[in-house]
Amino acid sequence: MSAGAQAGEEVAGLVAQEERLVFDAFGHDDAWRLGSLLVEMARGRGAAVSVEIRRGAQQLFHCALAGTSADNDAWLARKCAVVERYAESSFLVGARFRAKGRTFEDSSRLDADRYAAHGGAFPIRLRGTGVVGAVAVSGLPQAEDHALVVEALERYLAV
Repeated sequence: MSAGAQAGEEVAGLVAQEERLVFDAFGHDDAWRLGSLLVEMARGRGAAVSVEIRRGAQQLFHCALAGTSADNDAWLARKCAVVERYAESSFLVGARFRAKGRTFEDSSRLDADRYAAHGGAFPIRLRGTGVVGAVAVSGLPQAEDHALVVEALERYLAV
């Protein structure tokens, strides 16, 4: 399979995740439960990550596990900014650029100090409404950050 075909399959798979992982409602209690689930999963794996959940401009959940630093918080902010701007996961946005043989950093025309299309931030999408926030993890390689968030969303939504 060619690199272009692989990139196309990756994008299609990421789009399918986003179509499947949709909430009917999302409030403060949901943020607490989802964030706590992510922290529990990370601790169970010995993963040093920071977790953030945002709804609009409001941070509803944040936890920095041992082994993380303020750099992880900066990554969370940059990944969440991509979700807010594109209404797609940070990993999907990066994959779309890679599928075109480009990099987000060189081709998006956005400030790399404010935006990072690296895996780990996923949109909180409400059925019939659209994207209202983001859930994000930072501390692992980008594909693993993304996979951890997706696994937690799958468990939380039981899909």
